[in-house]
Amino acid sequence: MTPHFLPALVNPPFGDPGLYVDFLFARRALLFDLGDLGPLPARKLLRVSDVCISHTHIDHFIGFDLMLRLMLGRDKEVRLYGPPGILRQVENRLGAYSWNLIQSYPTEFVLTVTELHPDGSAQRASFSSRRVFARENQQELILSGGIVLDEENLRIRAAFLEHSIPCLAFAFEEKLHVNFMKNRLAELGLPVGPWLSEVKRAVLRGEPDDTLVYPAAPGEESAGRGWSIAELKEKALQVVPGEKIAYVTDTAFTDENRRRIVELARGADYLFIEAVFLHVDWERARDRAHLTARQAGELAREAGVARVFPFHFSPRHLGAEAELRREVAQAFAAPTAAPLQGEERT
Repeated sequence: MTPHFLPALVNPPFGDPGLYVDFLFARRALLFDLGDLGPLPARKLLRVSDVCISHTHIDHFIGFDLMLRLMLGRDKEVRLYGPPGILRQVENRLGAYSWNLIQSYPTEFVLTVTELHPDGSAQRASFSSRRVFARENQQELILSGGIVLDEENLRIRAAFLEHSIPCLAFAFEEKLHVNFMKNRLAELGLPVGPWLSEVKRAVLRGEPDDTLVYPAAPGEESAGRGWSIAELKEKALQVVPGEKIAYVTDTAFTDENRRRIVELARGADYLFIEAVFLHVDWERARDRAHLTARQAGELAREAGVARVFPFHFSPRHLGAEAELRREVAQAFAAPTAAPLQGEERT
């Protein structure tokens, strides 16, 4: 299966949390958390359409100003999703600057912020450079099943976790993965062109298999016989479950958190999960509402993910990266380990 998305951590494992998901066949990207964004070149940040904030501790939100500075002076809209209080916090950040020159800009940067609440309700408002970033268009929403973004073939889902404050975990899902096999198209004498995008959209809409499409090369009108979607599926089209990427950070190892993480990440192709402490420090991890490396591996295994990528290692363990990764890998590959003596899950 040819991947459509490329996920990568913004910083090394001991650096600020953040995940960049690049769309390989579109000029678009997603960001999960806004820690230190220095490693991302401007061209990559300018591709970002949506930002998902887990919570607003400084190492997860300090990059907001860099993003804002780069977007100013451009016609651009960014959607941001975050936990309770995010509307007020974004408004305060925007209000901390003097904008006496902003209305002379010929461009408009719009930031649309959605604030999530544990009961499924949400508030949404926008902030436009044209109106000096005043809060406007506020509305009340109900988000079913934690879904914060639902497009033709993409979905972002959020789950509330406990980290002494509410903290969001996210799953990015491609609903279906539709691939054309170019060698098969060539064997059938079918051209590559915009008509394939129409076929893809028809499949994603759930059009009946007997729906006919008429191939055409770029610049030509449709000609020749029609092909049913069923024929194309049989001969040149692959339709399989889409890719799934889960992002989990800053959370306590409680039974409820465990249940929500496993449900959110189940079957993911990639799970990016914090592994802050070595398991020998499980008490410190518990007191600070973080995961150990072994706990991260257990959660990945229980969720049945294909690949696990630990990050957000504590500077306390600087130099122990190999050991942290080994603990994750061992728990991911083996049955759930017995608790250390005295360990309790709260």
